[in-house]
Amino acid sequence: MFFDEEGPEKTPRAGHRVGEDISTLSVAELTERIGELEAEIGRLKDAILVREATRSAADSVFKS
Repeated sequence: MFFDEEGPEKTPRAGHRVGEDISTLSVAELTERIGELEAEIGRLKDAILVREATRSAADSVFKS
C-alpha cells in the first residue's frame, strides 16, 4: 500500500457566503476571503465583457 507523503487532501471550503458570520475569522482568513472575492469580481467582469462583445457582434449582423 502506498502512502501520500503530503497527508490527506484538505476538503475545500465552501466559499464565502454574503452575510455569513465572520466574527470568528482571523485577519489572515479575512484577507484571504477578500482576495478570493476580488478574483471572483474580476471573473464576473470578464464574463460581462465577453457577453457584451457577443451581443454587439450579433447586433451588427442583424442590423446589416
